[in-house]
Amino acid sequence: MKNNQLALSGVTLALSMALSHTASADQVIADDLIVTMSECIGNDCVNGENFGFDTLRLKENNTRIKFDDTSSSGSFPNHDWQLTANESDNGGLNKFSIEDITAGKVPFTILGNAPTNSLYVKDNGYIGLGTSTPVVRLHMAQGDSPSIRLEQNTSSGWSAQTWDVVGNETNFFIRDVTHSSKLPFKILPSAPTDSFVIAASGNIGIGTKNPSEALHIRQSDDPKIYFDENGVAANSWAAGIEATLGNGFAITNQGVDPLTFMGIVLQPDGDIYMHNGTAQGSRWNFQLEKTTGKVLLSDDLDVGGNIVAQGTISPGSSRATKNNINLIDGHKILQTLTNLDIYSWSYIRDAGKIMHIGPMAEEFFDTFNVGVDNKHISPTDTSGISLAAIKALMEKLEDQNQKIESMQNELNELKSKK
Repeated sequence: MKNNQLALSGVTLALSMALSHTASADQVIADDLIVTMSECIGNDCVNGENFGFDTLRLKENNTRIKFDDTSSSGSFPNHDWQLTANESDNGGLNKFSIEDITAGKVPFTILGNAPTNSLYVKDNGYIGLGTSTPVVRLHMAQGDSPSIRLEQNTSSGWSAQTWDVVGNETNFFIRDVTHSSKLPFKILPSAPTDSFVIAASGNIGIGTKNPSEALHIRQSDDPKIYFDENGVAANSWAAGIEATLGNGFAITNQGVDPLTFMGIVLQPDGDIYMHNGTAQGSRWNFQLEKTTGKVLLSDDLDVGGNIVAQGTISPGSSRATKNNINLIDGHKILQTLTNLDIYSWSYIRDAGKIMHIGPMAEEFFDTFNVGVDNKHISPTDTSGISLAAIKALMEKLEDQNQKIESMQNELNELKSKK
């Protein structure tokens, strides 16, 4: 009896479904629905559908799954969402999207033919872009120059600006795409640790992670700062500033043109000049020659080459720095000195306000043949000649004293015989 009732119920249900299909009526099942096999939904599903491993299949030319939230209370979320496969227009995109139907936005889209592992979330939360084995929180893998683009468009009223952060086998760099793709920042592979450090204090360290000053450079040997103008050869210049353990602090000109800073000019050949601060093309009042070691003062009419020192001036005069050492004849120096005229005079630039006493450089050079040239007199030479002359005078005075003493003794003997 029970089997007959079940059979009758099945026939009744089948008949009801057939009548409902004929009348195109919706089916309402006021109970749980369990499908133990696969299910196909859509106009293009066929009898005997080959599901393969599909459990649920949507099959027609526009496939969508919509989540329609009917919440009406203001305290409950009520946005409607939709999973959309492909655009419905002719020539539209092959894509899979998550759409916020209520807000009219599409926050997530994957286009057809996107490569494998375009987005991969590992079980530890690490995200891979182009890789299924991310080893950090965000891991990007690409065959050539993986990049991050930061694009500010005009949607918020600000000027458009685009930056790229890129890394490859040549360098890591930041690219200013908006301005001719300039590369204002680069790091080359194998750059040492702490190549560039900005400390919490704002101090910048180059070669050190603990900069003690606004700019702190640390290098194992001869740290340097180098300035190089990227110009045509005729106008190019370069300068180096270096601090060495053995040689102290040095500034060098390694370019083509003279380099001027704070009135000091470095020539490419190593000569150093000090400019007088007047118009371009004016003369120099100080020169240190690299090849000869000479310090020259010019006859500049505006500044003039005076050296004023509020302390001791100590020219180097160690025996260790000298050669061709010979004793001189002080008496000959004294005799020669008597033939040298001594004048009182003033520099033309001083307009007679400052007077000096001394010989003329031309006559001094002709007389003694010492010094740099016949335009300059070295204080070393004048002091040496003076000392030699004084010594000769002292010897002559001693000789005269001995003669006077001898004559005095003879005079005394004559007086005693009377």
